[in-house]
Amino acid sequence: MESLKERFLRYIDIPTQSDEEVTDRTPTTENQWDLARLLENELNGLGLREVTLNAQCFLTAVLPANTTQDVPTIGFLAHMDTSPDFNGKGIKPQVIENYTGTAIPLKGVPGMTLSPQDFPALRELQGGTLITTDGTTLLGADDKAGIAAIMVTLETLIENPDIPHGTIKVAFTPDEETGMGITHFDAQAFDADFAYTVDGGPLGEIEYQNFNAARAVVQVHGVSVHPGSAKNVMKNASLIFMEFNSLLPAAQRPEHTEGTEGFYHLVKTDAGTVSDFKGYYIIRDHDVDKFEQKKQYLHACADLLNQKYGESTVLIEMKEQYRNMEEVIQPVFHVVEAAQQAMRDLDIEPITKPIRGGTDGARLSYMGLPTPNLFNGGDNFHGPYEYLHLETAEKAVAVILRIIAIYAGK
Repeated sequence: MESLKERFLRYIDIPTQSDEEVTDRTPTTENQWDLARLLENELNGLGLREVTLNAQCFLTAVLPANTTQDVPTIGFLAHMDTSPDFNGKGIKPQVIENYTGTAIPLKGVPGMTLSPQDFPALRELQGGTLITTDGTTLLGADDKAGIAAIMVTLETLIENPDIPHGTIKVAFTPDEETGMGITHFDAQAFDADFAYTVDGGPLGEIEYQNFNAARAVVQVHGVSVHPGSAKNVMKNASLIFMEFNSLLPAAQRPEHTEGTEGFYHLVKTDAGTVSDFKGYYIIRDHDVDKFEQKKQYLHACADLLNQKYGESTVLIEMKEQYRNMEEVIQPVFHVVEAAQQAMRDLDIEPITKPIRGGTDGARLSYMGLPTPNLFNGGDNFHGPYEYLHLETAEKAVAVILRIIAIYAGK
């Protein structure tokens, strides 16, 4: 059987960043097809049935049941794209065996280290194998670690036909990082009773609560004239945008919030001028009422500045991305309890906490497919400090297999 490490290193070698600026096609980037076609070949090579790569880069496959018992059909999903927040091309992974618990030099950037002083979770990983970046890219454990775990699970079941299981369905999806890709997924055709995404982080995570999420593009239109004759005429779009941003509560930025506290996050801005300025925000909150208040407040700030500087000076385009899945999961809470039991059976303490983010499972749950999220062994996603703890990733495989066994046992 091919090791999880070999698969993971092969998958991260393919750059698959999505692009949140592209809204007229799925996938948003062509390079996601490269990984999809590789996985399509691998699924066919394993002998899975109904391997299908559709026109929007959703790859699905079926492992038929090998038992006559009445067993639910379970889905497992992971996304192929990586975050556009940091460079994802030319990944040069560093494999650190028998990790000593000390700072790890990220050799692509002089003086840069992955240190337990900054990331205390590393102290718990001594003796294991870490796969890190070299500091110049992200790693791609989000979510290629999940893909690798699902593929190893399938390979294990195929090579061990004495392990009873119901019908298993898998899907590898594009554009999760944009928050919009899964909207094109045909959950009804996937036809699973419930599913799990393998898109979490450290050991023991099982998540069924997440942010309500929206994305806002704030466009400021100014008036540019010669500065020598600008009095009472010029409207500097860049400065008006700064004024807009200053109206948002500083205490509700990501760097000042935790737990279920929501935030406004200025993700990036385009190069602004006196005439035009554009900023991109994400709005997050676990509480749906507070989420609605945040969206309304953003519009209220724009209204205030439009009264001050003139109609249509500040325009907001807002798009909802996903909703908190807890409401949909509660009526079928056995999907969470089975995952928790699987972990306890393997001497893993389940960690159930709200996600300060979202997964494809949030949208899938509202599409009729309840889909909580399992850990995959990665940490520090979306940046150069991302790493994978290989032993935790291997335990993710064990948890998936145990969930399958629990339902087959019923």
